[in-house]
Amino acid sequence: MAQAQGVAKHLKIAFDLSPIGGSALTGDLPVPKGRTGEQIGAGIPTTYVPARNTIFLSFALAWAEVLGASDIYIGVNALDYSGYPDCRESYIRAFESMAREATRAGVEGREIHIRTPLVRLNKAEIVRLGTSLGVDYSLTWSCYDPVNGQACGACDSCQLRRKGFQEAGLPDPTPYAAL
Repeated sequence: MAQAQGVAKHLKIAFDLSPIGGSALTGDLPVPKGRTGEQIGAGIPTTYVPARNTIFLSFALAWAEVLGASDIYIGVNALDYSGYPDCRESYIRAFESMAREATRAGVEGREIHIRTPLVRLNKAEIVRLGTSLGVDYSLTWSCYDPVNGQACGACDSCQLRRKGFQEAGLPDPTPYAAL
């Protein structure tokens, strides 16, 4: 995706959270499937990966500081999401505050801002925005439990994605294993 978008430099940093576990995505817990919208929106699901966005933002913060960048973008969403605590605006503001205290840039008065352009959009609005910006959604992925190289179609993430495309009135290019 980065290459398709013309990104000048893209880092891939491998780290494995499976020794920590604690999530259906990093451990031995089953990925919930076939849940209703009400069930998806109730509580923090087993697919929550402990501190995942903190880890991602920490890597991004380190690189931003090295590059002299003043903005980090993250695609968290607080409306149509599965209840993850690290997708809320209050979490992002707290991380930004921590970054001011924990980095040379912050201490020297050069703030690094965390930008969340999707945080208040529902999935249909996100799909429409991406389409208007030319996003090739066939290059994107949402599934938590792929089956033979295809999205499962039944996990919370697949259901939210499918709902977003449906409500946007646009076709979802995702190949689903189970529909």
